Amino acid sequence: MTSQPRIHNASAIRRLARVGMIAGAFVPLLALAQENYLPPEEQVRAALQDAPGVRTAAAHVSGAAATRRALAAGSNEFELSVGAQRRNVSDEGRHYNEWDAQISRAIRLPGKARLDRDIGDSTRSVAELRLIDAEHQAARRLLDMWMQWLRSSVEAREAAAQEDLWKREKSALARRVARGDAAQRELDIMQAEYALLAAQTIATRDAEQMARQALAAEFPPVTVPQHAPALPSPQPLPDGDQAWRERIIHESAEIHIANGESRRQSLVAARTRADRTPDPSVGLRMMSERGGNERVVGVVLSIPFGTDYRSAKAEIETANASAAQMEAVGVRRTVERSAWATVQAASSKYAQWQSQRLALAAQESAGKKTRRAWELGEAPLAEYLLAQRNLRQSRLAESLARVDALQAGLLVRLDAHDFWLSIHGAHDDANPRKQAAAE
Repeated sequence: MTSQPRIHNASAIRRLARVGMIAGAFVPLLALAQENYLPPEEQVRAALQDAPGVRTAAAHVSGAAATRRALAAGSNEFELSVGAQRRNVSDEGRHYNEWDAQISRAIRLPGKARLDRDIGDSTRSVAELRLIDAEHQAARRLLDMWMQWLRSSVEAREAAAQEDLWKREKSALARRVARGDAAQRELDIMQAEYALLAAQTIATRDAEQMARQALAAEFPPVTVPQHAPALPSPQPLPDGDQAWRERIIHESAEIHIANGESRRQSLVAARTRADRTPDPSVGLRMMSERGGNERVVGVVLSIPFGTDYRSAKAEIETANASAAQMEAVGVRRTVERSAWATVQAASSKYAQWQSQRLALAAQESAGKKTRRAWELGEAPLAEYLLAQRNLRQSRLAESLARVDALQAGLLVRLDAHDFWLSIHGAHDDANPRKQAAAE
């Protein structure tokens, strides 16, 4: 298993301190991450590290580190050229063995070396940010699949409970028919209703098993329990929606990646413009002529002449840098819209669950009264069956609304890096606020 690289620098420590101060406002929610309806944190961390997308991003970080070393070292290498020849001097009637050797290397200009180092640092930082984003996306996927399993489990549990209840009702009605207190046709209607509930129970049980298998297949380190845990009552987000939107934007890896990529592309453009002035080559040349009677040692300086190709390449990279800047602006706007929608959904789902809870309470009260009226012969069986259907629908709707509200709140916290995710620092060249200050 590929381990995630750690980032060790002063800027990372400062960023962790800033994140810690921001997170202080959200301490009341930290305990919610340990609720028993979520998988154990150690299993989650193992599952995230084992996710293919995360392991791929970790491999790219290793590649970016090698790229950084390569750019720091430079691509210019020593070149050795050796030649041998035989000289025939006719008037002397002699032959001479001669040779020459030259060792040279292109000298990277100081400004280019600095730009190469900056590009390497930026490349490494963007790769690290992509690793953070990959972990975030894997965590979102795990949360979605886990809550989908809980949702299907709730449906299966409600269907099974209703089937058991209806089985008891059918048995009670059968005893009344035997005593002559109820008509056989009512028992037939009850039997048909029970058969429909039994079919629904089988369907919901199959859906729950499918959700379980999908979760186990995609995240093997996570153990899915045999029975879904009881779900707590959802809680509203503290400190207001705006605070959570700002934190989601602040922690967005997408924004940091876009800004880091924009900075890297700007450095590449600057490096390409610098290449319009070619690097000179300096070398040492030695020659032996006339059988060693004449020896020559000299210095060789080679300066290429730049062509229109270098200028065109500079224009291309400059245009790419401008495009990357605009893409960063677009990514930020997209994240801002997404943050607003995510937080708004959490508030809306919580309000919907409250309404469903009130509706369930009303349906339970009405169901008890209707059942009593049916038992006393004051209401027909059809009215009682309708009341029971409405009660079943209300119970299921309340349970599903509970799951939706819990998931929406957890998604806000996940996007704000409040649980499950490790807090990583970013290098200065990928920190948009430092870039803005530098500009």
